[in-house]
Amino acid sequence: MPSPGEPGAKACLHARIGPAVDGGVILSGHTDVVPTEGQAWSSDPFALTERDGRLYGRGACDMKGFLACALAAVPALRAAELARPVYLAFSYDEEVGCVSGQLLAEAIRDHYRERPRYCIVGEPSMLQPVVGHKGIAVLKVTVRGSAGHSSRIRTEVSAVHEAARLVLWLEDYMHGLVSGGRLDERFDPPHTSLHVGQLHGGTAHNIVADEAWFTVDIRNVPRDEQGAVVADFEAYAKTHEARLRQRFPRASIVVEPYHPSVPPLDTPADSPALDFIARLTGRTDTTAVSYAAEAGQFSNAGFATVICGPGDIAQAHRADEFISVEQLAAGQAMIERLPKVLAG
Repeated sequence: MPSPGEPGAKACLHARIGPAVDGGVILSGHTDVVPTEGQAWSSDPFALTERDGRLYGRGACDMKGFLACALAAVPALRAAELARPVYLAFSYDEEVGCVSGQLLAEAIRDHYRERPRYCIVGEPSMLQPVVGHKGIAVLKVTVRGSAGHSSRIRTEVSAVHEAARLVLWLEDYMHGLVSGGRLDERFDPPHTSLHVGQLHGGTAHNIVADEAWFTVDIRNVPRDEQGAVVADFEAYAKTHEARLRQRFPRASIVVEPYHPSVPPLDTPADSPALDFIARLTGRTDTTAVSYAAEAGQFSNAGFATVICGPGDIAQAHRADEFISVEQLAAGQAMIERLPKVLAG
């Protein structure tokens, strides 16, 4: 399944093990990793190194450990005469915005005549079932004003100043969600967050900036619709743009997606996935996480979805990333229990 716009450059992979009957389970993982530049590693990040019961390497925890568990279990799964099938689903470019998760989830839904029931996304959770994650939408906002001498700041429209006003509006909006009681205590922070991580503009200290841009990272709890948050901001930006044009008719504020949005995961307490993962892991203690993942995409495609994988998310994306041998063995044991659970 090649990536759109890049024929042959990247691909998702999916495969079925077992009979073509309804009720199977998808084992989902992403194949990409984050960069290592600027990190002080004690060993080669791309050569798996074992020290003191830990396996070090970029992606060992996030989430090649889970992929290794799934692939190592393939011979046993093929020999098990499964009552219901197991699907392997491996995506690309998760780390740059869950780019292919929806594509892969829909491909599995539409490719097979039978219908998988469950999906386990193997993000590192110390094998604790995760039933909720935040969504993410990233916007790029470009402000255009009028260049001029800095002494004319009251006459010209400074793109930098107006961008700053928009940034402060976003922060006030976030605080308004909190004061308005739009909280979900499963998450930390327990509300939709809005964050500006980049702001660029201007050419010199004595020139009124005619262009500036910034990015907005919106991480929404499931109760808040991404579209509603974005629409509120776009409405304010349009109103503010009209005010600026009274001073400079060509002033503009352009709000556009920076990469595709990712939906949140909110698996309900009565989902069959909870009983399924409890029988597989022996754990009924569930949690939620504040990062975004592909689980929401698989849930939106109609699969009862949980996150559950070996390793600790605290080790991800950092120098000397590792997964313990103990966690890796526990992850493999979880997958090797699938034949028994699928037969139940």
